[in-house]
Amino acid sequence: MVFSSTIFLLFFLPAVLVLYHMPLRRFKSYKNIVLLLASLIFYAWGEPLFIFILLISIFLNWFICLKIDASQSPVFRKICLWSALFLDIGLLAIFKYLVFVIKNIVYTFHVSMYVPDIELPIGISFFTFQIISYVLDIYWKKAPVQKNVLNLALYISMFPQLIAGPIVRYADISLEIYSRKETLLLYSNGVRRFIIGLGKKVIISNYVALIADNIFAVSMSELSCLSAWLGAVSYSLQIYFDFSGYSDMAIGLGYMFGFHFKENFNYPYTSKSIAEFWRRWHISLGQWFRDYVYIPLGGNKVSKSRWVFNSFIVWFLTGLWHGANWTFIAWGLFYFSLIVIEKFTKIDIKLKQLSHIYTVILVVIAWVIFRSDSLHMAINYILAMFNINANGFYDAYFIYYISQGKYILPAAALLAFPVVPFLKKKMVNSKFNLFPLIYNLTENLSYIIIFLLSLTLCIKSSYNPFIYFNF
Repeated sequence: MVFSSTIFLLFFLPAVLVLYHMPLRRFKSYKNIVLLLASLIFYAWGEPLFIFILLISIFLNWFICLKIDASQSPVFRKICLWSALFLDIGLLAIFKYLVFVIKNIVYTFHVSMYVPDIELPIGISFFTFQIISYVLDIYWKKAPVQKNVLNLALYISMFPQLIAGPIVRYADISLEIYSRKETLLLYSNGVRRFIIGLGKKVIISNYVALIADNIFAVSMSELSCLSAWLGAVSYSLQIYFDFSGYSDMAIGLGYMFGFHFKENFNYPYTSKSIAEFWRRWHISLGQWFRDYVYIPLGGNKVSKSRWVFNSFIVWFLTGLWHGANWTFIAWGLFYFSLIVIEKFTKIDIKLKQLSHIYTVILVVIAWVIFRSDSLHMAINYILAMFNINANGFYDAYFIYYISQGKYILPAAALLAFPVVPFLKKKMVNSKFNLFPLIYNLTENLSYIIIFLLSLTLCIKSSYNPFIYFNF
């Protein structure tokens, strides 16, 4: 089940909200149980068998963390910690990476091995990272242990962020599990935020996705320079509006149930350096690797050579986390190289006003590596972008998709920047008394139009993928 489906919008969400906000049931335990059961149904809807993997993982980590918290023995606590990490990373390795490893062994050493057909549980990377963060925070005594297994299950499996993030820390919502206030204002803000995310996903991302998918499907021998750029830019817009849209919907749903999830995107395409881009893109993932990998390795309080090593580990794992393919690993190491170059050359500072252009171009190139099916395809695609081995400077594909997307592409590019917050600030703070009123009326009308249009597209369209469900 996805947020932008009719079953979710017209049946599941309304039913959960009615049950959750029943006036005769105001106890937090009741609301937590409703939300937990709804979350398990939500996950089991598409993964009826893998729900048991999720539940077993939750129970075992809950039990181990109780032992960690109760013990005063450093040795026993460390044994428990490594047992939990072995369990969590082991499950992720089996379901996500085992087939990849076996195929590479077969290819490299020309041996005959059985390659199992393992289906990837939706959202396993996200809920595994949440579980690992909980285990480490308990071990480091940065958060109180959760003694009620149902409350821990609620934290791990809460459907707004279960299958595509943002990655939520237990410490950030531990108090809200017991005590939270569902106000009308918070609920209203949640509805608005959800509609914004739904519009990003259904109206913008799904449309530019068609352009990106069709161009990336073109044979490399037929791809022109401008078509390659159009496909790369379209995919850059697609993945931003897809993932930030999902995060908006998750944050909005959290508000509806009284939870506050942290922001996951902050207009990343406004960045003037690669480092800044990653402070604005998928913020929860970047902070996770910073706090649970980079800092434990020594962070930046080490020698230059050690810092390079620490950065390599982080970016290798960042690429690997996204998928079992050499393209993801290459994508992560590409960013590692850029970060190291920026660190030692200060090229982003030296370029001054051109730093934004430099950053966006490199990010778009990186998305080509991320999107490609193989490294060979990625290299050929990037060469075509620079008119090397391309089928001319432009072609019929470019003219067709530019004409078809002449409205949505410029609008998507514009909305990737903080245009709306800028206009809101100008209108609301205007000296003319009518401007704030006009803006409020326009804003409220826009929410209605966006929702109705999104709902119509959800009903009519069969093309409705979420990119990060694969990770």
